[in-house]
Amino acid sequence: MDIEFSQLRTFAAVVDEGTFDAAARILHVTPSAVSQRIKALEQQVGRVLVQRGKPVRPTESGEIVLRMARQVARVEADAMDALVPDGGGAATVSVVVNADSLTTWMIPALARVSSEANATFELHRADEYHSTELLRDGTAMAAVTSEPEPVQGCSVSPLGSMRYRAICSAEFARRWFERGADAGLAAAPMLVFDRKDDLQARFLRSRPGARDADPPRHYIPGSTAFVTALRLGLGWGMVPDLQAEADLRTAALVEVVRDAVIDVPLYWQRWKLDSPILAAVTAAVEAGAREALEPLQPA
Repeated sequence: MDIEFSQLRTFAAVVDEGTFDAAARILHVTPSAVSQRIKALEQQVGRVLVQRGKPVRPTESGEIVLRMARQVARVEADAMDALVPDGGGAATVSVVVNADSLTTWMIPALARVSSEANATFELHRADEYHSTELLRDGTAMAAVTSEPEPVQGCSVSPLGSMRYRAICSAEFARRWFERGADAGLAAAPMLVFDRKDDLQARFLRSRPGARDADPPRHYIPGSTAFVTALRLGLGWGMVPDLQAEADLRTAALVEVVRDAVIDVPLYWQRWKLDSPILAAVTAAVEAGAREALEPLQPA
């Protein structure tokens, strides 16, 4: 195949902007030129690459080409930085990160890179068990994930474990757990981040007296709001030590079951590219994880 850079740039713009007209405005060409480039690219690879709707979406084959387009763009930008130091704009690195890491240790880690390199970040929030989907479709260059098997075209390294405890307000504990945690868990309201969050369900399954419990649920899709809801006695929920430490120390929050923890393993997956900025981000993330997370236990 003899794919032109302009075709790849156009394909990525169409997916990012959602329509051919919007991509044309970004690229400063006509919608007809955008359509011709996409048609030529599809002829080159012999596959339909986009579902032509509103918004335009990549097909399964299109996701592969989109990942290639973004990788080529990153290599091209790195080459220009090497040829013309300090002559270009900031390098944008797209990263997928779970909400709890984003709220606790990830931003300080990325700040190290921003202070030392001309970099900006596009962060995508996704559950650690589903974040690799954005690596596969080319949306992100790297991801914090619980998946130890590398996505095709990516490398993986262990970061550590995020330790969670079941906690609630002291008043909530007095109301619901006076006769013991297992007795109260069957009916006590429970906080859940979203419908993909199964940490609370895992905790219930670990308790002999609450394995089949199906308590009322509040869905609170924000790490800070989640802890606020706990403090206000809306329910109990699983919170990382990094976020709960101060509240536990002052007894603003208490453990539902003392020292009953769940460790969630975290890994760093990134494109296999010899990219200086991606290497710098990787080094900063790994250093930040070493300082903040529990050591990852061998399987």
